[in-house]
Amino acid sequence: MSIGHSRAGEGPPLVLIHGLGGSRGDWDPVLGLLEAHHEVIAVDLPGFGSSPALRGELVTPAQLAAAVTALLDDLGHESAHTAGNSLGAWVALEVAAAGCALSVTGVCSAGLWSKVLGERPAGLNPQALARLARPILPVLARTPALRQAALRGIMAHPERMPADAAVRTLRSYASAAGYAAANNGMRAARFDLDAAALDVPVTLLWGEDDYVVRPPRRAPQGARTVMLPDCGHLAMWDQPELVAEAILQTSSAALAR
Repeated sequence: MSIGHSRAGEGPPLVLIHGLGGSRGDWDPVLGLLEAHHEVIAVDLPGFGSSPALRGELVTPAQLAAAVTALLDDLGHESAHTAGNSLGAWVALEVAAAGCALSVTGVCSAGLWSKVLGERPAGLNPQALARLARPILPVLARTPALRQAALRGIMAHPERMPADAAVRTLRSYASAAGYAAANNGMRAARFDLDAAALDVPVTLLWGEDDYVVRPPRRAPQGARTVMLPDCGHLAMWDQPELVAEAILQTSSAALAR
C-alpha cells in the first residue's frame, strides 16, 4: 500500500515516525534542524493522517513497520536512519529488527514495558473523548487556557504549539481510522530490545515530565539512554533542538562505524 509522506533535505535518508493517533505533522518542529543533514522522510502510518488503514481489528507494530520498509523500497532505499515517537519508536525498532534501519532514535518509546499491557480498562478511551470534543476543537485550541488544558497530558509546554498545529493534532487524533487496531496491537505485545540485539546504534530519549510512557526500570542492553529535561510525551514540540541533536548524534554514530 502507498502511505502518505513528505520528503525534504539532502543526505542519508532519515524516516520520522509519529505515535498513536498522530501524523507526520508531529515532527514539524525538528524538520528544519534535520534537513541540512539528511533526506528527511516523514510518514503517516497506515490508518493515520493521509494514509489508508490496514485491514483487521488488531494491527501490530511489525505490520506498521512493514509499510514503512515498503515505502523505503519504493523510494529506492534499502535502509534508512529511523526516529519515532511513542508507538512510532516501537515501529522504528521493528524496522531495525527487519534489518532495514541504520540507526534508531526512540522518543518516549512504547513497547519497552516489563509486561504486556492487555486490554484497555472499560470506559471511554482517549480517542472517543477527542471525537466528542471535535465540534469545539477550533475554539478550544485557539483559547490559550483551554489549549493548555487539552495538551497538558502530552506536553510540558502546550503554549509552544501554535493554535493551528493544536487543531490539526487534536483532529488527527480524533479522526484516525487506524487508532483502535493499532492500539489493540500495541497493548497485546511488547518489544524485547535485549533479545532483539539490534546491530545498529540505538538511543532512547525519555521526557522527564512524560506521564504517558515512563522509561523501563532497567535500561535495555546496548541502548544509549538520555533524559530530556522539561519535556513531555511530544518532546519534539517541547524541546525540538534537544531531540534533533540526539537524532543527529545517533545517525552520526552509525556513519562512524
